[in-house]
Amino acid sequence: MFSCRRVLRLRQVHLPQRGLSTSNSVHNDTKSVPKRGRVIFSGIQPTGIPHLGNYLGALSNWVKLQRNADPEDELFFSIVGWHALTLPQDPQELSASRMNMLATLLAIGIDPKRSVVFHQDDNQCHTELAWILSCVTPIGKLRRMTTWKSRLADSRNAGSDSEVDESLLNAGLFTYPILQAADIMAYRATHIPVGEDQTQHLELSRELANIFNRTFAARKRFFPIPTQVNTPSRRILSLRDPTSKMSKSSPDVQSRILLTDSTSKIKSKIQASVTDSILGVTYDPVNRPGTSNLLTILAACTDESPEEVASRYEGKSHRELKADTADAVEELLKGPREDFERIRNEKGYLTEIAKQGADRARERSSATLKEVRTMVGLS
Repeated sequence: MFSCRRVLRLRQVHLPQRGLSTSNSVHNDTKSVPKRGRVIFSGIQPTGIPHLGNYLGALSNWVKLQRNADPEDELFFSIVGWHALTLPQDPQELSASRMNMLATLLAIGIDPKRSVVFHQDDNQCHTELAWILSCVTPIGKLRRMTTWKSRLADSRNAGSDSEVDESLLNAGLFTYPILQAADIMAYRATHIPVGEDQTQHLELSRELANIFNRTFAARKRFFPIPTQVNTPSRRILSLRDPTSKMSKSSPDVQSRILLTDSTSKIKSKIQASVTDSILGVTYDPVNRPGTSNLLTILAACTDESPEEVASRYEGKSHRELKADTADAVEELLKGPREDFERIRNEKGYLTEIAKQGADRARERSSATLKEVRTMVGLS
C-alpha cells in the first residue's frame, strides 16, 4: 500500500500442540494430526482519529500479524465501543468515531476477508460473558489494577475524603478489566498483541481463565491461557512534551500527528516540535528526550534502530533531522490517508463490513457461550 513500511519483529510463544505419537512411522503420524492454529484477538477504542503513535504501535502490528499469519490462524480485531463508555462521550461524536475507526482499519490494510473486523458492541456475547466472569472475580484483584488506582489517585487529588472521592468514579472504570477478559475469552483466544501497559490486564485474563477452568471445567483447559505477543516497538512521545507519550486527549493539537493530517500539517508540527539547544544530534532518551523522539519516529519509518539513524546525523542540525523526519512520516502516512478519506465516505460499504464482521464474531463467540452456559448451570 505504501513504500515506507515499518517491519516489526514479533516475539511469540506458541502453545504446545497436542497429538498422539507412536514409535511407528513418526512421519505418517505427524501428517495425520491437523495443525492447530493460533486465535489472535486485539481491540482498539473508537476515540477520535488515530495518531502516529497508534499507527506505529498497535495498528501496524495488526497488519503484520495478518500478513504473517499461518492459514490455520484466526484473527479477530475489534473496535471496543463499550470500553469507550467508561469515560464521558458525546453520543454523536462516538457514533462517528466508530465508523471512522473501522475506515481506518480498512485503510491501513486490515483485510475483512482474512481477519474478522467488527464492533465489539454489536456482539452481546461479550457482555454476557463479562457478567459471568464478574461473578467469579475477587474484588481484591480489581482494586490492585493500576488503571483503577491511578483514576482513584486523580480523584483523591481533587478532595480530601477518600470515600467520597471513590464514589465519584463509575463502576465501569472498576470492572472494565473483566470486560476486557471477556473480549479475549469469548473467542477462546490464544495470542494477544498488546503493549506493555496492558500486561496487567492480560494477566487478569489469564487468572480468570484459570479460575473458570478450575471451577466449572473439571480442570480441563476449556479456556486457553492467553499468551502475550510482545513487539519491540518504542513509545512515540508528544511533539510538545517529550516526557509523555503522544495522546489524543492532549489539549495541544500540535503535540500529535493524526492519520488525516496533510503534508503541510505534518511538516509544521514536526518543525515546531520540542528538541533542545545542544549542538548536534545524538540518541539520549534521558537527557535529550525531544531529539530522541524524532530519531525514534524516523527509525520507525526506515526500519532501523534510533541508534543507527543517529549515527548518520553526526555533525548535522536539528533542522535537517526535522526535515527528514517530516518527509519520512509523510511517505508512511500518505497511502493510508488517501484510502481513509475515500473509505470513510462509503457509508454503505462500512455498514456492510461491520455487519459481516459482527455475524462472524457472533458465530464464533456464541459457540463459546453455549458451552459456558451449560457448565455454569444456565442451560
